[in-house]
Amino acid sequence: MLKIKEFIKNEFVLCAAGLLALCSMLAVPPSLSYLSYLDFHTLILLFCLMAVVAGLQIAGIFHWLAGKLLQYAKNTRQLAQILIFLSFFCSMLITNDVSLITFVPLALYVLTAVGRSDMFIPVVVLQTVAANLGSILLPVGNPQNLYLYGISGMGFAQFVLHMLPLWLLSLAVVTLSTLPLKKVPLEAKIPEGRREPIGRLYILLFLLCIVTVAGFLSEYLLLGIIVAFVAVFDRRVFRQVDYLLLLTFVCFFVFIGNMKAIPSVSQLLSQLIAGNELIVGILSSQIISNVPAAILLSGFTDQTGALLWSTNIGGLGTLIASLASLISYKAYMRQIRQAPPCDTGAPQSAKKYMLWFTLVNVAVLVILTLFAFWWNARG
Repeated sequence: MLKIKEFIKNEFVLCAAGLLALCSMLAVPPSLSYLSYLDFHTLILLFCLMAVVAGLQIAGIFHWLAGKLLQYAKNTRQLAQILIFLSFFCSMLITNDVSLITFVPLALYVLTAVGRSDMFIPVVVLQTVAANLGSILLPVGNPQNLYLYGISGMGFAQFVLHMLPLWLLSLAVVTLSTLPLKKVPLEAKIPEGRREPIGRLYILLFLLCIVTVAGFLSEYLLLGIIVAFVAVFDRRVFRQVDYLLLLTFVCFFVFIGNMKAIPSVSQLLSQLIAGNELIVGILSSQIISNVPAAILLSGFTDQTGALLWSTNIGGLGTLIASLASLISYKAYMRQIRQAPPCDTGAPQSAKKYMLWFTLVNVAVLVILTLFAFWWNARG
């Protein structure tokens, strides 16, 4: 029972999606038509990206890159800015989740090494905001982008141009938010990371993923290449893929397909969402997180452009608005439990983190929401 409770706690979105799918099956009994609900294009691309990025991570490419860049930090503010902008720019290519999984623990390690544990909270919070915002520019930046891009009919360049105004504002906001950070000279030297030779091959595979997302290569061919490569050269990668995320997508696809198969329900939801995609996407993301919100709402509106903006902005706000934010929080809590209380003020650190996180996220959420409504009003 304890294991079941822990699983539900850690995979709440998957459990909720599974429950919704099961309930919808009572209204629409399972049949072969369920196969038409599944977006195999998105599922295959998501698997391929997760596999390749896992390979890059195992090969130490990200830590090696971070180590090279951190050598240029002369003071604490520059150190923090490098860590924050690593999360921002890398998230465009490796997703916000992987960016935080990689760079938040690295930030905590580096800040501890230079004796600046007092900067844990501002740096980790800003890394989280940066990863959620930096990922919005490209289809491969986060799962909701990859899914909405697939059903939107947009070309790769069209997608980038559509997201560019919001991304540029996000870059400006993140940059300005780093300026109040402490600027103290660094005394300790930061060690460089190491990489495995196989990392170069994963970089080539990642480029193949980009080419496939852009529509120049079949996703089935890409799947065959990546599965064959991993099976022969690096089976560790198969254990790193987030299969539960793929299952979450499948459950939501089944639920949406069944709801659309019920005319009265489909019509009602379409009427409620039509014309309100921006605000509905932002608000629903605060409750169920932005990836499920994107999948659910896309079933009842064809305004994917508005959903792209709303669900990406909606990743800010509450801790569950973007499940990537939970990665940072868990990494931070794990670090302070291991550290001496006198070093990080452990008894109040969780409250301090949540206070910082909420204030920063709400402030940025308000700025981007106002901008989105203004931009949308321009037509």
